[in-house]
Amino acid sequence: MILITEQPLNPEEFTSRVRQDSNGAVVTFLGTTRDSFEGKRVIHLEYEAYEEMAYRKLEEIRQELRAEFGVEDVAIAHRIGPVDIGQISLVVAVASPHRKEAFFACHEAVNRLKHIVPIWKKEVFEGGEHWVSCEDHEFHGHAGHAVSEPQPAPADND
Repeated sequence: MILITEQPLNPEEFTSRVRQDSNGAVVTFLGTTRDSFEGKRVIHLEYEAYEEMAYRKLEEIRQELRAEFGVEDVAIAHRIGPVDIGQISLVVAVASPHRKEAFFACHEAVNRLKHIVPIWKKEVFEGGEHWVSCEDHEFHGHAGHAVSEPQPAPADND
């Protein structure tokens, strides 16, 4: 199951979707909005996505993890829009016959998501805001515009 939504995420929904009687382990990761970062008070986070590509990349991650780690199922859900302090922005649930594979696959899912899925995060602080750097990200654009190489600034013809 893959989901990108503006609605609050219920982790139990994703855990129950991947759980089967043949699995001895279900590992769930929850990414939540913390109240401070680098000494600044965070008001909330805002996420934007190039949704069509994000769905494709998330499904690609899901299938790769099933093949590489032998896990039974993987569910990934990500919020877009504003996410308040304490709210969940990311759920990754992995089911497997054994815990080791489930833990490794869950860890790898989060790492891959942060590097290849075109979802961008803006941190809104007291007194300011900024988009989180995507330097390690395969997609360097934002708001749905993937850019593979830096583009030169247009000439000033005024």
